[in-house]
Amino acid sequence: MSSKRRDKSIYVETTIHTDLDTLWNYTQIPSKHVQWDMRFTKILYLPRHTEEEMQKFQYQTRIGFGLAIAGTGATRARWIEKEEIQSRLSTLSFSSEQKLSLISKGRGYWQYTEQGDDVIFLTRYDYQTRFGAAGKVFDRLLFRPLFGWATAWSFDVLKIWLEQHIPPVATIQRAFIHYASLALLAVLWLYQGIVPKLLYPETGELAQIQASGLFSGWEQQALVLLGLGEAALAIIFVIFHRFPILYSLQLVLLLLLPAVALANNPELLQASYNPATITIPMIGLCFVAWRTCKDLPNASRCLRKPKAKAKY
Repeated sequence: MSSKRRDKSIYVETTIHTDLDTLWNYTQIPSKHVQWDMRFTKILYLPRHTEEEMQKFQYQTRIGFGLAIAGTGATRARWIEKEEIQSRLSTLSFSSEQKLSLISKGRGYWQYTEQGDDVIFLTRYDYQTRFGAAGKVFDRLLFRPLFGWATAWSFDVLKIWLEQHIPPVATIQRAFIHYASLALLAVLWLYQGIVPKLLYPETGELAQIQASGLFSGWEQQALVLLGLGEAALAIIFVIFHRFPILYSLQLVLLLLLPAVALANNPELLQASYNPATITIPMIGLCFVAWRTCKDLPNASRCLRKPKAKAKY
């Protein structure tokens, strides 16, 4: 492979606390492989006549809307022992005749190297695209970065499975629940900060802060700062969502802000839309996001460039 193409190849590396045989089984047995690798929905090994023959396989990936990409491939394993260091290499080639598939054909490898009680697990692969110049642009700007991220995210799902003994299905469900809760919570913080405080303060927010008497003569400015603060918090919580202490901070704010409003105007609770109707759901979402922030897959835990030049 040329150096020009190599620069575009996808590289992912992680270190997993396990033994070589276990990692090999979890990555080479199709029924286990499809559980952690989000790039594939189905992998089927085809019969072979001899052990020396390359292992051919069929694969399928669902892309939504009832559509799936199917293709074929072949893989070969090689055992390497150098200076008492056990290593294995699995090379593969793959292709798809399906016109819908952006990938026409490609090749790559998986490498396993023992390092004490751990195994360094890495992959490098590249592929050719369809659809001419448009396909190349789409691949470079969107598909290839997304495909690389999906590979790294999947590697971390595997790492969690082998080190924390949490099955991929549980990890993926946890991640979905966490990010859905986080997204809803962020949208609500943004909405509360921007719409009633910055865009339409006359709908009630300004009157509430005036009734509190806390910022006499500066109510408008205080409301703007509060709105900007809530919008900023939404962004901060999204960026640092893996830190549990931030959820404690959110809970304090979610209890404090409506408490101040109700203390100065208890009649607010009589309205159909009042601080409680928005605060209670946000507290619930905050609790769910907090309970699911542990053991989340993280693609950034994987190396995306080799430490040193490696032969491909």
